[in-house]
Amino acid sequence: MNKCYVTYNSLITPLGNSPAENLLSLKKGISGIQMFDGQGFAGESLPLAKIASLRENERFSSLLTSACEALRGQADAKMLSSSKTLLILSTTKADLSVFPGDTFQSAENILAEKLKLAHSPLIISNACISGVVAINTAADYIHASLYDQVIVLGIDVLSPFITYGFQSLFALSDEAARPFDKQRKGISLGEACGCVIVSRTRPETAGYTVMHLGGSSSNDANHISGPSRTGEGLVRSVRRTLERTAIPRSEIDFVSAHGTGTLFNDEMESIAFQRLEMDHIALNSFKGTVGHTLGAAGIIETIFSMFSMEENLLFQSQGFAETGTSCPLNIITENRSFEVNTVLKTASGFGGGNASLILQKI
Repeated sequence: MNKCYVTYNSLITPLGNSPAENLLSLKKGISGIQMFDGQGFAGESLPLAKIASLRENERFSSLLTSACEALRGQADAKMLSSSKTLLILSTTKADLSVFPGDTFQSAENILAEKLKLAHSPLIISNACISGVVAINTAADYIHASLYDQVIVLGIDVLSPFITYGFQSLFALSDEAARPFDKQRKGISLGEACGCVIVSRTRPETAGYTVMHLGGSSSNDANHISGPSRTGEGLVRSVRRTLERTAIPRSEIDFVSAHGTGTLFNDEMESIAFQRLEMDHIALNSFKGTVGHTLGAAGIIETIFSMFSMEENLLFQSQGFAETGTSCPLNIITENRSFEVNTVLKTASGFGGGNASLILQKI
């Protein structure tokens, strides 16, 4: 089987407009979540992680354009236009500003114009597990020798449609999300765009690179928006990923969990990790830092996890103070130095989806 490498590229979040700016903010413990007036359906103030530089009526197009320019500035032009390169776009809704037009087609048009790709992008829209599924799909293409490199770009932006939708589910918190905490109230929504390049050979001139050892996904078919109360889907995905990679649990140094901050999700994850006998492993959620970025979350949080490997630094799970799940987890409460060689990234989402992958230092 071909080896599979992952290199992070562009990264734009409320914490910064580049990987370096985001890393600095994480080191400083800065949160991108702030209170914004009049964002709710009835004019409520809501805690959101918004990117200040985006043009209000063109949030998606301006963010995707900026990401493409950053990618083009760092990547080899021949690689972008090569027939052995594919781009996968991970997003839940794409550009809702063009609705009722095709929101995904407008994204494809921007990518075609800015990057001059040889192939039409593959779009993965699988709710909140989209990013992890997209990286795993890219790795499958590499292992099958169909492409030499796959660009995986995750993006979603805030809009009234998104905000009101989560409000209708009573899923939003009125304060910054507090994943796994006893006082957690729900989700804080965010927006971001991140890009990784999955490749058959290790890039010689690129940035920090790790190995993608394997991944998997599953569906517990429990409920359209509610997770399995037993964590069954997440358990099955992680077990399959461990089997495929032949990595023993004892080698996992850090778990980047989904951790939305809702009562049901965090409880489900705690049960799943106890069933997996992984509840002692250092674990965090980045959603108290950048909010839930939906289709971008798996990409953003994978890059953040790569920062942990690069810097040998565990980042705090912001908002956590006291255990609020029936199965206690080893939540990271402050930034601390730690040798991070192997990382498990998990995701769970609407429709019963669960996904996971394992990264390892080279």
